[in-house]
Amino acid sequence: MSKLAPTLEGFFTERLMNQRQASAHTVASYRDTFRLLFGFVQQRTGKAPCSLDFCNLDAPLIGAFLDHLEHERHNSVRTRNSRLAAIHSMYRYAALHHPEHAALIQRVLAIPTKRNIRTDVAFLDRDEITALLAAPDRTRWIGRRDDTLLVTAVQTGLRVSELIGLSCADVKFGSGAHVRCLGKGRKQRCTPLTAQTITELSTWMHERHGQPGDPLFPTSRGRPLSRDAVALLVNKYAKVAQEEYPTLKNNRVSPHVLRHSAAMALLHAGVDVSSSDCPLARPRIG
Repeated sequence: MSKLAPTLEGFFTERLMNQRQASAHTVASYRDTFRLLFGFVQQRTGKAPCSLDFCNLDAPLIGAFLDHLEHERHNSVRTRNSRLAAIHSMYRYAALHHPEHAALIQRVLAIPTKRNIRTDVAFLDRDEITALLAAPDRTRWIGRRDDTLLVTAVQTGLRVSELIGLSCADVKFGSGAHVRCLGKGRKQRCTPLTAQTITELSTWMHERHGQPGDPLFPTSRGRPLSRDAVALLVNKYAKVAQEEYPTLKNNRVSPHVLRHSAAMALLHAGVDVSSSDCPLARPRIG
């Protein structure tokens, strides 16, 4: 019997953190996958996570877990496939350390991803963006912070993880003004700033008066905003903007929609967003 716990620990410490140098977001996503899986297994079999071995996690049980995600937790196909990718990654690591379970591991690795029907990409038009940017109350500190964050998000198209990871030192003014961030795939990215965004950021940073390493968009206690906090504030201002622009009621506005909106604005301006030089380009895998 091969206990699962030592292999799982090695997968996170040796494989993910040391060899792949995975981002904190990736590690957290993989952690949540196995937390959900172990909770499901314990409910289904009565076995505690600390006592699990490989024979307890065969392909039929993992298939049942994936069905549970879709039908009971109502997760999307994309989320289901993401959870399966984490499981596949761990089992590929386990295959090198437990050849005695090669047949079981191969059956798990043979579980296919599910075809996802892609929906149209949602984005906001210019008038909807104008209504959204007018929503924050600029008489309040939080409103001025949120206004600057929204302007930066809409113009640069940064991912929410990149926005909340910005420090004061990541904003560069002067000739070739830009923001610098650590993007997906741990790649350094520099995104040019427009005159409007430069003005907004300059005013905000003068008020922010933070040290170079301080978060650019902090909470009232000076800590970095969380992903959930950004999603909530975007949703809040979208509801406010609906009064001015009712078509927003038909859109579920999220931070990722702002990224799509930035991409569409570049497309309308004649920029090829598929180019590797474009900060909105999808990173190549390989």
